[in-house]
Amino acid sequence: MANSAALKHLRSADPALARLIDSVGPFAMQRQAASSTFAALAEAITYQQLNGRAASAIFGRVRALLPEFTAAAFLALTDEQLRGAGLSQAKVLSLRDLALKSAQGEVPTLEEAAGLSDEEIIERLSHVRGIGRWTAQMFLMFRLGRPDVLPADDYGIRRGFSIAFGLAALPSPKELLAYGERWAPYRSTASWYLWRAATEVPLAQAASGTNASSAE
Repeated sequence: MANSAALKHLRSADPALARLIDSVGPFAMQRQAASSTFAALAEAITYQQLNGRAASAIFGRVRALLPEFTAAAFLALTDEQLRGAGLSQAKVLSLRDLALKSAQGEVPTLEEAAGLSDEEIIERLSHVRGIGRWTAQMFLMFRLGRPDVLPADDYGIRRGFSIAFGLAALPSPKELLAYGERWAPYRSTASWYLWRAATEVPLAQAASGTNASSAE
């Protein structure tokens, strides 16, 4: 997703982010293959609020119920089958709504999504039960490989920003979006580095040479 042009732009636009890039090292965010929008979002809904191992096991059991992982095939399953696979009732309802809207064409296919803007995709997906802006943004970044997404409500990104920029408190989503304008059109790459700041980079290393005024 990132290339030399993206890193060059981010380094030039933001010296503090440049220091974070140096601290973290090479960009290693991977785009995940998806057979369909329905399959990708079904997996995302299944994984919500579960640890990875448990979610993977449940999703594997759901997939095993279907000869083809399509919206039409999913709608033919009973609630008992889905609950037996380990899905909560709330997720059964969300997945049924996703399958129905996918079958009716309300959820864009991967081919259709290629011709839509980020905001158009977010708006369409947000009509599905269980899918909000954050889930839609993860789909844009990790499934479609969109280069200019900044999930400003994400706690990890906000925390990474506060670490990298030496702030005493987390920025508000509004503040982060305003500051992040300078990273466009490569905000997905910046987001990845902020996630890494929150999980990997020591505070003293990431914030070296920065202070609260850096985020103005």
